[in-house]
Amino acid sequence: AHPLNHPVYDAERGLVTSGYGLLQPKVSDSLAVGGNSRYASLCVSEVGLDQYTQTTSNVYQDLFGQGSFIGKGIYDLDIFRKVLNRRFPDNRILSHDLLEGCYVRSGFLSDVPLYEEYPSQYSSDVARRHRWIRGDWQISGWLWPTVPGPKGPENNPLSALCRWKIFDNLRRSLTPAALTLLMLTGWLATGNPWCWTLAVLGVVLIPSLLASAINAFKKPQGLRVGQYLSSLARLMPLRLARAAFTLVTLPHAAFYSLDAIVRSLWRMKISRTNLLQWQPSQAAEKNCPKTWSGYWRYMWFSPFLAVAALILLILGHPAALPAASAILTLWFIAPGLCWWLGRTSERGQTQLTAGQAAFLRLLARRTWSFFEAYVTEGDNWLPPDNFQQYPEPKVAHRTAPTNIGLSLLANLSARDFGYITLDRLLDRTTKTLTTLNKMERYRGQLYNWYDTQTLNPLAPRYVSSVDSGNLAGHILTLKAGLDQLSSRPILEPAFFTGLGDCLELILESDRETGLVLRTERLK
Repeated sequence: AHPLNHPVYDAERGLVTSGYGLLQPKVSDSLAVGGNSRYASLCVSEVGLDQYTQTTSNVYQDLFGQGSFIGKGIYDLDIFRKVLNRRFPDNRILSHDLLEGCYVRSGFLSDVPLYEEYPSQYSSDVARRHRWIRGDWQISGWLWPTVPGPKGPENNPLSALCRWKIFDNLRRSLTPAALTLLMLTGWLATGNPWCWTLAVLGVVLIPSLLASAINAFKKPQGLRVGQYLSSLARLMPLRLARAAFTLVTLPHAAFYSLDAIVRSLWRMKISRTNLLQWQPSQAAEKNCPKTWSGYWRYMWFSPFLAVAALILLILGHPAALPAASAILTLWFIAPGLCWWLGRTSERGQTQLTAGQAAFLRLLARRTWSFFEAYVTEGDNWLPPDNFQQYPEPKVAHRTAPTNIGLSLLANLSARDFGYITLDRLLDRTTKTLTTLNKMERYRGQLYNWYDTQTLNPLAPRYVSSVDSGNLAGHILTLKAGLDQLSSRPILEPAFFTGLGDCLELILESDRETGLVLRTERLK
């Protein structure tokens, strides 16, 4: 809806020339990685650094004002339909996202993260990469001056930048084969095998070393030095391990990349079938090999190439064996390593000590005391925004929808901890909801700030979609919690534990009163 995002359609070229018809968020790997496998833990994004303090740069967006669409984003449905309706030939486009972003024009949102789960198995990751490569080669025709159009062949309307993006994907798919060939040629056909071995190692490892070096001199604001150094110490070995894994799987990456390229060309030019063949990620994860023998059958090319190269070196170039032996060994054991990485990593269960549990329970009881003391009839059973203790005690008699929702959930949590009884939970909740029905609204939505004593909206009046959404989510959670109470006993063991928490809090806050209470209890 921003004026600078409004797409401008060029009817003559049949695409968007300025503004955006698509907005692509930053896609990151989920913290709850697939199956907690070692492979997913190795490959996921660097989650040790706070995303809110990291600046994300996108070269295409920064230099050309246009990002790359990768299939997940915000659509302007009208312009999307106008530009792409019957635009592409049927049963031809497998990787549609890059082309859609080129025609409709995509913007990159660096501050909007979208999280998705990373594959837990190397083989399922390869399956989706294989599909991506096939899709990239199936749109290679958009590099040429003439492309398919709604009414037949037409002049290619794509800009040089968009054609470069397509070409760059094709180049990337050939990189593993080129590096493998470079290394084999350096061993078998040159007199300096160490030089070519180090050259390939540099291509693989230097980017990780540079990224670590740059991060070492770019501490995010708001992050303490100790925390940042700890994150770097953990992330640098991870980056190097990821680069080393790229080297280990280089022959297999070359094999499946070339397989995808050949399949695409065969299907486009000769068979003209199975151009849209693909598997959903869940099916690929389910069907991928998971056993030791399955991985050796799946990755047969890697040990085969290692053995073949070793024989050729022994027969013709034994001087290259010192430079090649370590890497050939890694290529040979690659299937076993990938099988091991695909196994679920064992993680021990963290158990709190009795002292830690008691500390957390007392903290919870102190937290509830805020709501108990300040969400009262004087504030119409609404939570004040805060209580100021210094320089003088003062209550902020204003509240927002998020505060109200959290207060309702605090009542429910207090019942779960045994701090209040069921009838008190229902009484406090009913009084707050009754107050909500009295408050002035805008088209059914609560304003963002109210005076808790007069219930008047505070100036300037506005509605916050964030706070309204928070309140809606809190009420849905409250409803689910209240529904569960009907099947639970009225008096639960937590009630007696809650009484113990109250007693411990009294004893801790006032030692003299504690001695009296202990004496009276003993009597």
